[in-house]
Amino acid sequence: MSRPDDPTKTTFRMDRRQVLSGLASSGLVLAGAQRAFGQARISVTGGEAAPLPIAITNFVAGTPGDAEVSAGVTQVITNNLKRSGLFAPIDPAAFIERITDIDKAPQFQNWKTINAQALVTGRMTRQADGRLNAEFRLWDVATGQQLNGKQYSTSPEYWRRIAHIISDQIYERMTGEKGYFDSRVVFVDESGAAERRVKRLAIMDQDGAKSSIRYLTRGSDLVITPRFSPSTQEITYMEFGQGDPRVYLMNIETGQREIVGNFPGMSFSPRFSPDGQRIIMSLQQGGNSNLFVMDLRSKSTTRLTDTPAIDTSPCYAPDGGRLCFESDRGGKPQIYVMAAAGGPAQRISFGDGTYSTPVWSPRGDYIAFTKQGGGQFSIGIIKPDGSGERILTSGFHNEGPTFAPNGRVLMFFRDPGGTSGPSLFTVDISGRNEQQVPTPGFASDPAWSPLLS
Repeated sequence: MSRPDDPTKTTFRMDRRQVLSGLASSGLVLAGAQRAFGQARISVTGGEAAPLPIAITNFVAGTPGDAEVSAGVTQVITNNLKRSGLFAPIDPAAFIERITDIDKAPQFQNWKTINAQALVTGRMTRQADGRLNAEFRLWDVATGQQLNGKQYSTSPEYWRRIAHIISDQIYERMTGEKGYFDSRVVFVDESGAAERRVKRLAIMDQDGAKSSIRYLTRGSDLVITPRFSPSTQEITYMEFGQGDPRVYLMNIETGQREIVGNFPGMSFSPRFSPDGQRIIMSLQQGGNSNLFVMDLRSKSTTRLTDTPAIDTSPCYAPDGGRLCFESDRGGKPQIYVMAAAGGPAQRISFGDGTYSTPVWSPRGDYIAFTKQGGGQFSIGIIKPDGSGERILTSGFHNEGPTFAPNGRVLMFFRDPGGTSGPSLFTVDISGRNEQQVPTPGFASDPAWSPLLS
């Protein structure tokens, strides 16, 4: 059994492309900690659950010059866990003990007194080469057991990523599910009057931090519906400039882009296959539209549906074996599921109103959708077999759901109309914890990335 003052540390490094090496298990987790779990545990399987009281101490700064980044890391972790709705960070003003050495076990009675069930301590130090070392430890206050702890090494400009990765580690250890904080969101930034709205592609950390926002296009041409590749840091999107709409691929790290093709009559956004090697899309031909898939290597295109209806908004299941899509073949837009290679399609939505923009959860358990009816636009989820439909949020013009990489949270946009403009929101798949995501201006069409780490 390892001791708090003699940990087995594992160091992880990130290069300039922000690729973090594999997060292996660290010797900092005490043997038997799972069996000894005290009160510090969160169930996210359903039902009402009170947020877990957690104390997140200010990360100790190795030198006075590291104080600012130490405070920043602490704040990002605190904000991430609080926004998840599963944790209730305790006000630091209530702390009895001040942690100055994370290699010494905390005085747990001090943390029990303020009703903390979990405790996070950490340290930021500067190496001789200028890199930052970040360490954290997660404690179960009731048992005094250390539940997790790791060490990372990174370039100073990536300190926010370190904070997101630590947040994910805490989230996973306490809930048993993968986190989603070390991820990004690409969206359409909108500015100007409604009749002269300029739309640019932008990307940001999932928390909407102002310092993380970067613009990918200049706004000279209309851009819509960006979508992330599940396997690479690439996006596909549509651009309307001169002539026919074009589908682009863009590497968001280098900014390089290529035209996939010109597609007259394209009716909705392209999406990647789970392996990132194909793009599926809907092409309009006369009064109807059908689904097509393009191989990105050969640029060959295969037709998947051939009906007199409008088939659109296709999205792959995470295993690549099936598709969900929107079709009015039954008289009004509904959600259908079929094999990825085509063939018979099964309708799965039967409620009042119309269904659109279906998107499959990364976990494969739900399909999210936009539902319109009774003057309301709702965001909901349904199981792939058509059972378990549940509305998560309703209002005026909610649209465009996208799943967090762990399938636990949905992001969407809401446009109140009038002189205002759209904004991004998140909601838990339980229908709780709806929150607005900060953006510089109006924002629409979000697409959540896979985990970066």
